[in-house]
Amino acid sequence: MGAGVALDAFVVMMKIPSVFRRLFAEGAFNQAFIPVLAEYKENNSSKETKDLINFTFGALASTLLCLTILALIAAPIFVMIFAPGFYLEPLKKELAIDILQITFPYLFFISLVALAGSILNSYERFSLPALTPLFYNLSLIVAAIWFAPSLDLPIYAIAWAVFFAGIIQVLIQIPSLMGLGLLPKFKINFQHPGVRKVMFLMVPGIIAGGVSQINMLVDTILASLLPTGSPSWLYVSDRLMQLPLGIFAIAIATVILPKLSNLFASENKVQFSSTLDWSMRLIFLIGVPAVIGLVMLAEPIILTLFERGEFSSIDSSKTSSSLIALAFGLLAFMLIKILTPSFFARQQPKKPMYVALASMILNALLAWLLAFKLGYAHVGLALASTISAFFTVITLLFILYKDNVYDASKGWIVFLLRMSIASFVLIFLINFFEQEVGYLRKISEFSRFIYIIKIVSIGMFGYFLSLWILGLRIKDFSNKDVFD
Repeated sequence: MGAGVALDAFVVMMKIPSVFRRLFAEGAFNQAFIPVLAEYKENNSSKETKDLINFTFGALASTLLCLTILALIAAPIFVMIFAPGFYLEPLKKELAIDILQITFPYLFFISLVALAGSILNSYERFSLPALTPLFYNLSLIVAAIWFAPSLDLPIYAIAWAVFFAGIIQVLIQIPSLMGLGLLPKFKINFQHPGVRKVMFLMVPGIIAGGVSQINMLVDTILASLLPTGSPSWLYVSDRLMQLPLGIFAIAIATVILPKLSNLFASENKVQFSSTLDWSMRLIFLIGVPAVIGLVMLAEPIILTLFERGEFSSIDSSKTSSSLIALAFGLLAFMLIKILTPSFFARQQPKKPMYVALASMILNALLAWLLAFKLGYAHVGLALASTISAFFTVITLLFILYKDNVYDASKGWIVFLLRMSIASFVLIFLINFFEQEVGYLRKISEFSRFIYIIKIVSIGMFGYFLSLWILGLRIKDFSNKDVFD
């Protein structure tokens, strides 16, 4: 499937439930609910904790059910708001409406998954929440291989796969919750003190915790006004960025948020700062080589993964350009996932909310300037997101220092020096083994995969070997207190 009308319609419309998912579920909700749940576990009875879970479930489910029904009824209005450029092309418009109506219920299901994951993570059950997203990918793969080829418009198979993926992810949470005796019951009481506290934290958290997603949504809306293919190029770039974000940054944030919440509840300020410092070092350790790899190997990766069928060499070139622009901001995107929870763990969501608002305004202005005024098109949109992300990180760090919440541990200068040397080794190795894009197009798809695996493996081996030679050891990152 090339970067054309159908894919443009799909990626833009999927962006709507996806952003709402990040805001209501994985983002704001998690960051609001987990600290309150930690507080109830620490200071309240088991029955009161179960009541909190039940009433929170009732509030979340009823709210999202109403939002889902509204979206299904008002799908044309949603398309007009989030993809104004599609109204200039009737085919895009009709496809977008259909796809939105199929995929939007995914928001309802995945929000319930987020609630389940928050409960399990708070009770130190990390495995199932971490594995659950795999079922989304498996559902899409099955649809693409077995169902899509038989349809006139294969994109409909993918849309229905998203819908059923939500249901599957809900169902697999039930046994674990039943095992803990915490399977939520549908009870509504918006006046419950715990629910009100979650709502108090969640409202600013929707902005603060979802700044990156909101910025990408703004970029997607603006991309609908650019030439056909622009939303698809941005979407593919964003999906590749989500790999290191999802595997590493979100995983680390998932682990530390319950820990930070418990540390705040027990008033352990020293360990709070230490845990935050540990997570930031780990992000640097993983994020820096990921940035280098994505920037230097952008087009070979895109070519290897996507360039077949209707996805042309032009699509590869356009996508790799936006991927490079986004990849420069990857470290900032990852750090946001770590820094923002530190505010929510202390139940202080307003400061990151104000930072997020400033970041969104900056992103919108830069996007318009770079994409439309200076003519960088979809690459300009990606650059705007990158610059806004760095602004967010710098501002959040400044606030944490100013509030005496975070105090950098000793050894950062030595650590960064070691990483700089190892990064130069990584750059040298990639340059040494890198082949011309033209050569890759001449070899088989299998050979391309082998090439990517080989060059990434050699590069990472050289990177970590350099760090080891320079004196960095695994024990330097063994913060056992995080997992106690």
